[in-house]
Amino acid sequence: MASAPGLDDDRLEAALAALGDRERFRLAEARVTRIAPQLQRILAQALEEGGWFDEAHEAQLLKAAAAEDADGRLAALRTLLAEETRIGMLVGVAVGWELARELDGVDPSAGPGLGA
Repeated sequence: MASAPGLDDDRLEAALAALGDRERFRLAEARVTRIAPQLQRILAQALEEGGWFDEAHEAQLLKAAAAEDADGRLAALRTLLAEETRIGMLVGVAVGWELARELDGVDPSAGPGLGA
């Protein structure tokens, strides 16, 4: 993976390791809590515009709810929830990443922060 200017693998690894520090994470969580309503709105908009929760999603939800046996229904719902969680996390990280770049004054046309 090619690194973006100013972001090498060592720096990225150090930043990820820092997230494991309980006190730093607690402070980050407090900051996010203050802006949660705005972030929720942006996340919902991004998910909607990305088509993540369109007719195909509704069809999968109905299929899971209509499964004949309780075990099949439960398995289908667990899978759907896991997929929704992953998608929400990925889009949420993208929103957070771009928010950080915006706060750092990075030009959006500069491309992705992690390189290709």
